[in-house]
Amino acid sequence: MQTTIGDFILDRLKAIGITEIIGVPGDFNLSFLEQIEASEGIRFVGACNELNAAYAADGYARQKGVGCLLTTYGVGELSALNGIAGARAEHVPLVSLAGAPPQYATEFRWNLHHSLADGDYANMLDSFAPFTEVATRVSPMNVVEEFDCALHTCLREKRPVHIQIPSDITHLTIEVPDEPFSTELATSDPERLNAAADYVLEHLAKAKDPIILIDQDTNRHGFTEKFRAIIDKAQLPYSQLSSGKAILSERHPLFIGTYNGAASAPGVQERIEKSDFLVTTNPRFIEVNSGSFTHNLADARVYNFGDQHLNADGEFFVGINTLELLDVLLDRIPEAGASTSAAFEPEPFEPNPDAPLTQERIWPQMLGFIQEDDVVIAEAGTSNIGLGQQRMPEGVQYINSTIWGSIGFTLPCVLGSQLANPERRHVLFIGDGSFQLTAQELSTILRQDLKPIIVLVNNDGYTIERYILGMEREYNEIQMWDYTALPKVFMKDTTMESYVASTEGELAKALEDIAAHPERGAFLEVRLDAFDAPKGLQAFGPQTADFDFGPRGPRNA
Repeated sequence: MQTTIGDFILDRLKAIGITEIIGVPGDFNLSFLEQIEASEGIRFVGACNELNAAYAADGYARQKGVGCLLTTYGVGELSALNGIAGARAEHVPLVSLAGAPPQYATEFRWNLHHSLADGDYANMLDSFAPFTEVATRVSPMNVVEEFDCALHTCLREKRPVHIQIPSDITHLTIEVPDEPFSTELATSDPERLNAAADYVLEHLAKAKDPIILIDQDTNRHGFTEKFRAIIDKAQLPYSQLSSGKAILSERHPLFIGTYNGAASAPGVQERIEKSDFLVTTNPRFIEVNSGSFTHNLADARVYNFGDQHLNADGEFFVGINTLELLDVLLDRIPEAGASTSAAFEPEPFEPNPDAPLTQERIWPQMLGFIQEDDVVIAEAGTSNIGLGQQRMPEGVQYINSTIWGSIGFTLPCVLGSQLANPERRHVLFIGDGSFQLTAQELSTILRQDLKPIIVLVNNDGYTIERYILGMEREYNEIQMWDYTALPKVFMKDTTMESYVASTEGELAKALEDIAAHPERGAFLEVRLDAFDAPKGLQAFGPQTADFDFGPRGPRNA
């Protein structure tokens, strides 16, 4: 059948579940934007800048399984590159589209705006190649094959892809396949599938201390529900990396705590590192989730479930759709009696009304506010470290950026996440320094009539940086803003309510009022001492200084 290139691209995006394209208009993508405007079932959401748009598309993808970003050539796409690289680091599938100069101009190497005026139109794609699985410019002759290949790669590998679309081709008519786009993964080699299942079950039956160790790829590749079912049926204990926080329940009797090398919860390190049947899902250890590289799995018998393979303690099985393998294991694994251990229950928090807010007590107090099935988004630094020690209620989706850790990510992230899933309550925890990087995206959140709860942790500067170096240096200071005035600055008739809390009593009152009015959203500023920090951060700072600066480098006094 025949259709325009732009409509073909939109049909493909709708087929993979995209209903919002997030981005910034520019002259080279305006022709495509016209087609988006005319299309049903998909719309464009404009962000304040391209970096924020990339962060928002990342948040969207964490809800829907894939997100879509639209920028323009050069100035736009390069502005988004940091966010795209973050998606690569965090294994988030993202389709990045960029309007490009007209095809004839690039073929004849004309010097144009948004370029380096040197006739080179490969340099932008070259810039994206290290951070994406596909970086290509389509033409009328190859768009069907190239775009379909890019989508399949994005969905299979859980990585970003970047596609430039020349501005003069989107309204051209081409021939496209009649059959709908398939998102199905390839099926397993039957013999390899059964052999892998037999091997796993045989060795599991002999194991004395089997444990499942969860990381972010458990979620990215759709393993979560299958592992949850296997855990419940076989009563297998499990742990998590901080980069896989709350993917499975943190309050289940079989949850043994977070593994973080020498900084693990009590007793967890020894069990993980001596397990005779340790199930992993392609964990990636960096200094942040390994206790500064104190992890050691050399003595563990590791069974690593990748997306297309199983490494079973050195025995390799390839040609496997791991989702199919997990189904076979769930069907064949023996059922065990339910654990008699009680589920974890946090100690109730009793606020001291006149006590000033401190890092030691604010996070247990916030835990009491977080509800089952909330989406909790934690900014890198104080918020993520403070919340990391708290066991989330059942069904909470916890979003962070442990590996990439680009500050400012989470405010646009909540925009994208709530666009994709507006029915769930979203609670964002973000520091004042991080907020100032991307604050303008609050205006888009309000314009889209979203109702997140934004908790701004105001400790007057870059606290995480202070504990690494420069405790009292000017370079870690920022301008104090009138934060709670910002919702009405961005939208004077907004329903979002602003709150300020400096004491435990003020915070308790604010949280009670916020919980009672989910229909209006909230902006809550909590004020803490600039030199207060969670215990985890107080330990992290000196360790980071040792690592970053070496034995002769500077230190805090």
